[in-house]
Amino acid sequence: MREALDLGVGALDTSSNYLGFRSHETLARVAGDLLPRFRVSTKVGYFPVPGRPSEHSLDPERLRAAVERAAQELGREPDVVFLHNPEHSLSAGPEAARRERLAAACSVLEDAASSGVCGSWGISSWDPRPLGALTGDGLPRPDVLMVRSGLLVRAGILEAADLLTARLRPSQVWGMSPFGGSTAEDVWGRFDPRVFLREAEQATATQAAFRAAYRLPAVDAVAVGTDNPAHLRELVDALALEVDEDVVGQYRRLLRDAADRSEARQ
Repeated sequence: MREALDLGVGALDTSSNYLGFRSHETLARVAGDLLPRFRVSTKVGYFPVPGRPSEHSLDPERLRAAVERAAQELGREPDVVFLHNPEHSLSAGPEAARRERLAAACSVLEDAASSGVCGSWGISSWDPRPLGALTGDGLPRPDVLMVRSGLLVRAGILEAADLLTARLRPSQVWGMSPFGGSTAEDVWGRFDPRVFLREAEQATATQAAFRAAYRLPAVDAVAVGTDNPAHLRELVDALALEVDEDVVGQYRRLLRDAADRSEARQ
């Protein structure tokens, strides 16, 4: 964490359900006096169930309690609280009812931000496709939208993220999981992502993939997990690299064409 601060990284992202629902307490304990130097974002929406895997819920009372509990466990108000993967509880039922449930859940987080329990609020979605039809007039406007970003995101997810951004008009859009879990995955040895950069001579493949994630889709920041200061330094240095927008546009058209062909065969 000290290395991160030295590199100019001043934001931490976590979730209530990480580390078996111990993430907030663990972060507060490990970070200690360093925690106030970071902006902290977290997520609510998953809840522990004794003897079973966690469950997802948009119940307003449970969400309200979860936001309050996050502040208590962290020892401070989170700067951002996200509604975590709301699509998990919005896959069935009449559209009007689903829209109402989403609006009620968002209102809880909006009220929490207004009352000072958190600094601001947002929506974090792994698969935004079910959410597009449920947004529009009457839904509270989130401060931040978080979506998957990067070269491993499929065309339908990218397009759904663009649609959700246009409809919600958040102040910021953040990306997540730019490497699909790990830079050690076999896929990263199958092609050279440096084609997405204007001047790639001095860049590593990891830097190119990370930088491209800022344009697939267009996001203001990208959350990435690492416990290696050298890896973090490599990613911070990548921010100075320039993405070739023409290549990004061509890539997205290729993705869309491939998706269309796949749908036609089904």
